Amino acid sequence: MDTTPGPLAPDILDRGDLRQALAEHDFGGAFALIKKYGGLSQNRIASACQLTPGKVSLIINRQHQVTSFDVISRIADGLRIPGRLVGLAPRAWETEQPAPPPVSRAEQPAADEVPWRAATTVGMAATLTRSDLVMDRREATRALAGSAITGAALLDPLEGWLKPPGPRAERRPAGRLGLREVDELAATAKVFRAWDHQYGGGLRRKAVVGQLSEVAAHLDEHQLPQVEQQLYRVMAQLAGTAATMAWDSGLQRRAQDYYLLALRASHAGGDTAFGANILAGMARQLLYRDRPYDALDLIRLAQDGARHVAGPRVRAMLHTREAWAYASLGRIAAFERATGQARESLADADADTEPYWIAYFDDAELSGTTGGRLLDLARQDPRQHAEAAADAIGRALAQRGPEAGRSHALDRIGLARCHFLLGDLREGVAETHRAVDAAQATRSARVRSQIGKLYPLTVGSTARPVQEARDRIRDLLST
Repeated sequence: MDTTPGPLAPDILDRGDLRQALAEHDFGGAFALIKKYGGLSQNRIASACQLTPGKVSLIINRQHQVTSFDVISRIADGLRIPGRLVGLAPRAWETEQPAPPPVSRAEQPAADEVPWRAATTVGMAATLTRSDLVMDRREATRALAGSAITGAALLDPLEGWLKPPGPRAERRPAGRLGLREVDELAATAKVFRAWDHQYGGGLRRKAVVGQLSEVAAHLDEHQLPQVEQQLYRVMAQLAGTAATMAWDSGLQRRAQDYYLLALRASHAGGDTAFGANILAGMARQLLYRDRPYDALDLIRLAQDGARHVAGPRVRAMLHTREAWAYASLGRIAAFERATGQARESLADADADTEPYWIAYFDDAELSGTTGGRLLDLARQDPRQHAEAAADAIGRALAQRGPEAGRSHALDRIGLARCHFLLGDLREGVAETHRAVDAAQATRSARVRSQIGKLYPLTVGSTARPVQEARDRIRDLLST
């Protein structure tokens, strides 16, 4: 067990009022109690939880609600609050953790090289999959605590995507893989991608990682040029799926590692459109982590690199990620402009001329994504945006049902939040039950993080239906 002392005395966490506030995610009340009885200043709380003092002040004064899974995790870890007290799994520091074995510099692939070399990409895949496949529960717990990197440390190494690949002249053993075998691997990658859309991360992730390891082994051999190019494209597909599954499992940094691998593999395979899709996935991850400026940089990098090869659906998807970033920044006019561009691009789409991996981006996806961003804006101005958000999400639900898996669950959660913001408790409660039912059908940590945002909207009401809905949310989040 980590013996590093926390900032709170043990008896503070035994207080019944503090435990109740934490259980209800009333962090304003919790911070006030910690200030009063724990002797911590606002600055000390802010520093421990990686928040600004101003944000802590807003939380204490009930001007800001903490609903983000990542922020709740930072509060728990910074103040050494056991996970069970805030509805989380046991934190990494609550369990015994042996120090990870050191990795020599020689074993670390040079991820920041420019131009990118295919040999380094293969080395990255081998190192990443090997460490993932032997990860035990303790290492997985430690990986959950790893945060995604942001800023220049993330963005600068990605400049290699815009440069031609470097030569691969090293001697390698001869490979005997044919195009038929590569087609079989590509078909498997397609199945795995469908798994991810339906179920999210979880138990299936290791199967994807195992297949990725096999592809890396084949690329370590000298294959025919056309075989090698297709293998890199399969590697990109598998790594992209592994990234979203890792993210869905709460492994933020591991997800970024797989995203970078997918980007490099698509670069080596000459699949620029899929590379743009990967950059959009990286941007979405950062948007969930409240990093809109970094996300915009990634989207612009994707748009610059794929300007001449992206089809209408890919362009539409990129515009929606751009709109998402603008909404996060409160730039409503820019959000509306980018959303309009997405709608115009999607109107030109032809399912027969674009790759299968972008087929999911249809009218339902555009409506659901737009509704989600309007819902974000509605948190600041419910009267102006909540009804429009409900209409957009309703259109998405009318076009895709439970078979959409994770997307369907996110739509249900969003619609429930809309009803609560509009003051319609009856519909809010009914939709909450549907959202919990949908969430139980996935293993997505992202879905659970979003359903956690419903919880504060149910706090404070003494009506039995609202209490029952709140209990179902709490039960789901505690598992």
